[in-house]
Amino acid sequence: MEDEKKVASFIKRGLAEEGYAVDVAPDGEEGVGMALDGVHDLIILDIHLPKMDGLGVLQELRKKKVDTPVLLLTVRATIEDKVLGLDAGADDYLTKPFAFEELLARVRALLRRRADAEPPVIQIADLTLDPARRLVSRGNAKIDLTPKEYVLLAYFMRNPGRVLTRTMISEHVWDYTFDTITNVIDVYVNYLRKKIDTGREHKLIHTIRGVGYVLKAES
Repeated sequence: MEDEKKVASFIKRGLAEEGYAVDVAPDGEEGVGMALDGVHDLIILDIHLPKMDGLGVLQELRKKKVDTPVLLLTVRATIEDKVLGLDAGADDYLTKPFAFEELLARVRALLRRRADAEPPVIQIADLTLDPARRLVSRGNAKIDLTPKEYVLLAYFMRNPGRVLTRTMISEHVWDYTFDTITNVIDVYVNYLRKKIDTGREHKLIHTIRGVGYVLKAES
């Protein structure tokens, strides 16, 4: 959530080039609505936003028990302002102007901290995913995935037995503006199937016709 369009565009483009799916909210009220959907792994929040300022957004999210990590961006640099933001529930604080490399390092640190809070290894049947090392294997066979395939599989494995619609997948793995009419999602699911299920009697990824996909241990 960033009020300055040029800064928002710069951040979105840079993070997208690093393989992240990025959504931008033009104001605080829309930002709250987007954050409540639960599909985002991290929120980068500017304090100066129209309709509802960043601190108000942060307080509202924490009041509604949204525990998504928040990185605050602001031109303020005083200790008092930083304490105010951290006390409101921010996880980290970055003062503008900043180098993109520093932003990226803080993003990685917050995502790593969240991953560390998860089980060290996620396992469905004989399929395992190690978030800390970004390793995937089925049985004794290591599976090499592209960054986008890994994010897609991680989303499936964090929601075992849950039917994920194409819209849900697009919002989590791609972004809000992604065109769900295209067959890109189906293509990537097929990529995963070839690497995870091909040649195995027990298939894990299943199509729910007309709805989406589900990953489950039971056939």
